[in-house]
Amino acid sequence: MEQRLRDADFRHSRGLSGEVSYYVFDYDPKDELKVRERVRELMETDTEYKFGYQLAVYDLYEVMLELLADEDVLDDLKDLEEEEGTDYVFTTIGDVLRFEEDDNQIIQYIVDHTPQEPDTVVFLTGVGKCYPVLRSHKILNNLHQVMDFCPVVLFFPGRYTGSALNIFGEVKGDANSNYYRAFPLVEH
Repeated sequence: MEQRLRDADFRHSRGLSGEVSYYVFDYDPKDELKVRERVRELMETDTEYKFGYQLAVYDLYEVMLELLADEDVLDDLKDLEEEEGTDYVFTTIGDVLRFEEDDNQIIQYIVDHTPQEPDTVVFLTGVGKCYPVLRSHKILNNLHQVMDFCPVVLFFPGRYTGSALNIFGEVKGDANSNYYRAFPLVEH
């Protein structure tokens, strides 16, 4: 994976026949802590100086929590879960952050915080932490509509077949979640 990131053709989407450069880096869920550690190490490295690219890393779970705190609803969700149940809370989070809307707050956050500099690479992490509240196929499908100026890599704890995401190696994707414009970052 890291060799691909260092390749200027990868960072400038050359060789993709005009496709948007979205990738999925799938991995065995048991390696989650190793993957987190390596991403953290890359974040602490001056990748721009050392390898020629800069990273913009978004932990989707942390972004979701930050946005819910900004909306001043995070504390209310605890009480709401006790009163109405988990599914109701998941729906409420989706409504507050407008998951189904064009102005989805998570997508807007990523776009607003990503430098539009040459050789920027976006990492999306935290997919497993926010499942099933936030679905990775929705993030990919919505983000590619508004951000096409840099490669995006979704770190996925499970299996990506090129047409289906299977989180944790056990949970099958939704019936409507089998269309992706993302490429596997590494072949298995």
